[in-house]
Amino acid sequence: MTTPSRRISQQSLVTLARDAIRRDILGGRLPPGTRLVEERLTEELGVSRPPLREALRLLENEGLVKNRPRRGAVVTTMTPQDVFEVMALRSGLERIAVEHGVPVRDGSLLEPVRAALEQMERHAREEDRGSLVQEAYAFHAAIVDIAGIRRLSEMYRSVQQQIILCMSLNLATRERYYETLTEHVARHRRLLEVIEGGDPDAVLGELAVHGERSFERPPEESTS
Repeated sequence: MTTPSRRISQQSLVTLARDAIRRDILGGRLPPGTRLVEERLTEELGVSRPPLREALRLLENEGLVKNRPRRGAVVTTMTPQDVFEVMALRSGLERIAVEHGVPVRDGSLLEPVRAALEQMERHAREEDRGSLVQEAYAFHAAIVDIAGIRRLSEMYRSVQQQIILCMSLNLATRERYYETLTEHVARHRRLLEVIEGGDPDAVLGELAVHGERSFERPPEESTS
């Protein structure tokens, strides 16, 4: 009888390296503008240069990493204009979803929202900020899906990584100034409860105070 191979394939190493670096970027361990030094990353991740370089290439395709002449790979930096554009688009798409999807006629459509929230709670307990951000995106993408408009969902996912980058900045600033990870998740639970209530105007009102642009400045300094 042949014993199955337990060797980790090259592609598996690429995936593991990509996922680890992605979590570090979204979790704030690798802030925007950080130079991704290959020697350091190969040592930290325990991989050789070929799978690391492929992982960085994949992250570049996702928009999380940029390759710059003479500097190599760096973590993507979003300008204030980038943030404004992404968040304006995101807010508009979520508004359309609420207007067409609330009240929710089929309760099963909310199951992906609840599942993402459960994962957010777990990641908050584990203080896994990178995974928490990714599940927060899944939470909001699932809300967009309740409208049942295929092109709307596709548009939302077409800017997935840019939205996630904004969420990462949002989480970092909220945690720095005024919100614990547990409170961050509780705010999303409140949004789900309002959606379950079935009043689209109430949901739009909750989204307006959900604070996704609050990372621009602490709330006490905000003029909006």
